[in-house]
Amino acid sequence: MKRRGLLLAYYDAMAEALGPSRWWPGDTPFEIALGAILTQNTAWSNVEKAIANLRAASLLGARELRDLPVAELEELIRPAGFFRIKAARLRNFLDFLEDACGLDLERLRNADTGALRESLLRVSGIGPETADSILLYALGHPTFVVDAYTRRILHRHMIVPEDVGYDELRDVFMDALPPDTALFNEFHALIVRTGKTWCAKKEGKCRTCPLSRFLEPQAP
Repeated sequence: MKRRGLLLAYYDAMAEALGPSRWWPGDTPFEIALGAILTQNTAWSNVEKAIANLRAASLLGARELRDLPVAELEELIRPAGFFRIKAARLRNFLDFLEDACGLDLERLRNADTGALRESLLRVSGIGPETADSILLYALGHPTFVVDAYTRRILHRHMIVPEDVGYDELRDVFMDALPPDTALFNEFHALIVRTGKTWCAKKEGKCRTCPLSRFLEPQAP
């Protein structure tokens, strides 16, 4: 089966088993971007607590956060972990937004995807996964987000080597699939949900996984 057909077959199998994902949670593009930075190295449940703190303080806007003293920002996002590091990263992101779009994130929705991605990657504290999450989920740009679950699943299915780099793994999807924002959004969400449920790091629950039909016969 050709790569495009195989990936779409994976998508259909996961979608049939799991149903719609409705990702990424957030009421505004800025809140989604904020969540993409806060979720680095922590569980989403911790991010939800930090965002709830910001919402309660009416600070879920770029302009409001820009004027907030860093010590207050650190305390509000403490539940997300690494709060001092993440506060600095949020300030770096706000500096970028101020220069790029006058703190109006929506103005970046129609920017060139490649150029905007490169600009985001130059912001200290924003790596490829965070940049692609902001582009895809907050701004609707057709870029594919990959993560540890993507690497683990595709490696176990012998599609990529275990040490595959981020951009190489991303290109597996970008080169094979049409640049469809809705498809990329749901595909990544389904991979994460499948990974959490069936593809544990030490040992996968391969026999009950919706992708089991694609494994070699000798797989456990």
